[in-house]
Order: sequence, then structure tokens, then C-alpha cells
Amino acid sequence: MAASSGSREDATPGTLEETQVRAMFDRIAGLYDRMNTVMTAGLHHAWRRRAADLAALTAGDRALDVATGTGDLAFELSARVAPGGEVIASDFSERMLEIARAKASAGRREGAGVGLRFDSANALSLPYADDEFDAATVGFGARNFSDLDRGLQEMTRVVRPGGRVVVLEMTTPQRPPLSTFFRLWFDKAVPVLGRLAGDPEAYDYLPSSVRRFPGPSELAAVMSRAGLHEIRYILTAGGIIALHVGVVGHDRVADGVGETPPGRLA
Repeated sequence: MAASSGSREDATPGTLEETQVRAMFDRIAGLYDRMNTVMTAGLHHAWRRRAADLAALTAGDRALDVATGTGDLAFELSARVAPGGEVIASDFSERMLEIARAKASAGRREGAGVGLRFDSANALSLPYADDEFDAATVGFGARNFSDLDRGLQEMTRVVRPGGRVVVLEMTTPQRPPLSTFFRLWFDKAVPVLGRLAGDPEAYDYLPSSVRRFPGPSELAAVMSRAGLHEIRYILTAGGIIALHVGVVGHDRVADGVGETPPGRLA
């Protein structure tokens, strides 16, 4: 859940002023987990597990989950750094963080012997030191960054050289029949669900934010500009979900599309 900015007057489709985005996620926080389950038929948990695997963490590591929302990806990371590791999860929506903390207190999917902390923070200005983490992840939040380059640069900055940055995000399939289904589902069904949930603005925002987000190869190029190398991505769910992973370079200097061209993982 990170920030999206721009005024109402000049906003492009899928963008809102940062204060509006924060207020929107605060409003829908109580419905967020249930709506995710309905919209993905429960598959979002499996996608988060796969993202956590791509972070390549081991016991005792430290991980950061940016735009954590209600914390599900942070819980997956905590299981991978146990015992003795630490996960910090950040978001700019206080209501989302309240729910994440409540879930953590209830013991949902938290790794044993792991420090788990939820911080209020903006993804574009992370309050952490350089090289502080072994990996950083963002799950379904990168499309809300008002400045995608800056957000990914910040994630890269706080990860040690050799560590990984993982991005889990929706993407727009290009070929029928899935592209047809995607348009019908996200342009028609999802707004209806939003109206039934009592917040049509939030679920009108979702499909437009997905449409404006870079495609898989374009996102890989943005990650390269942020200083990541060995960038690979996986398309799953018929091309609706993309998981990207890149390794932080020792010099942290981006060089076009990197020494190894970004491409699909087998």
C-alpha cells in the first residue's frame, strides 16, 4: 500500500493524491483481506509464499516488507528467517498497520523466535540505513508508488550488496482469452464488488492502477535503473501475476539493463 500522488485535476488514470490514497486504504483496511480472497480465489497467499521464497532468506537474516498492508507477506518472510531473524514491515496506512499488528499478536503465520515489527513509513523515503537488510519485498504495493523509480531505489539502498529485492504485482495479460477475462473481471466485476463493499472509489482505482503499471520487461528495466542486477521474472496465474527479483550490485550503479539482460525465470 504505498503512496500514489498527483492532484485530482491532473492525475492520470490509476493515480490519486497521496493523502487520498492513504485515506482510501485506511477506509478499506477492514475489508482488505476478505476482498483479496474473493478477487483471487484465495491464491494471493500462494503468490506471497512464492515471493518470500524468491527473497532467498535464511535463519537469522533481516528482511523488510514495504507497503505491507495487513502483513501477510511479512508473515511469510518471518517463517523464512526463523529462528533468530527479524522482519520489519512498513506502510503509510495506520489502519492497515493496526490490523497487521493484531494478526501478529494472534500468532498468524509468524515464525518462532523472530522479531517482527510494523513501522509507519513512506516507501519513497524509507527511515532505514544503507545495507540494513538481507532482502526487501513489496507485494501488490509497487503500483501505488507515486514515483516507481524512487521507491525501488529506496528498497535497493537499504539492502546489502548481494541481497535481493522482490516485487510481486499484478500485470495486464496481452493475449486472449485471458486478456478478455481480465478486462471483464477488473473493469466490470471488481467495481461492482467495491460498490457492494461500500467503497466504489477504491475498487475503481484498482483496475486503473494495474493498467498504468509497467509490463514485466519494463518493470525489469526500472529495477535495473535502481541498481539491481541478475533481474529475472516469473509470470503466473496465466500472466496476471508477475514476480520480479533482482540482486543488489556491489557498486550500486545501474548500467542500462544490467550485465545480464532481464528475462523470464524458468
